[in-house]
Amino acid sequence: MAPDFMLLDQDGEEHELSSYQGRWVLLYFYPKDDTPGCTKEACAIRDSFPQFDAGKAVVLGVSPDSVKSHKKFAEKYELPFTLLADEGHVIADLYGVWGRKKFMGREYDGVFRTSFLIGPDGRIAKVYENVKPEQHAAEVLADLKEQGV
Repeated sequence: MAPDFMLLDQDGEEHELSSYQGRWVLLYFYPKDDTPGCTKEACAIRDSFPQFDAGKAVVLGVSPDSVKSHKKFAEKYELPFTLLADEGHVIADLYGVWGRKKFMGREYDGVFRTSFLIGPDGRIAKVYENVKPEQHAAEVLADLKEQGV
């Protein structure tokens, strides 16, 4: 089962994962608003959003950024889906996507770009690790199609 949680979105509204039971959910974790890879991933999902929104799946993006940061990011790139603020990385820890990373010889803690496709029954149907930002939306849509969605 996908661990349940409650987080605030870019408008300060509460979202509880269990409230989406009965629908497919793409829960995607990304490191930081308005960075190159995260922007590519969000914009690819945005560009494919009509296919997700046509009853296929709810899209929930999660990062440790603040509600205010999410609001700015969503407005700047006209993102039509929900971004959730996990400022204390509690949910990232719960899903096992927070840990030690290396970049250009520097080590730091952060979010591993990982997504979870959650079925209508609340179970994790697929885990996507080491997501390729530009290809992710198409990959998820193909998997939903395989599921008959």
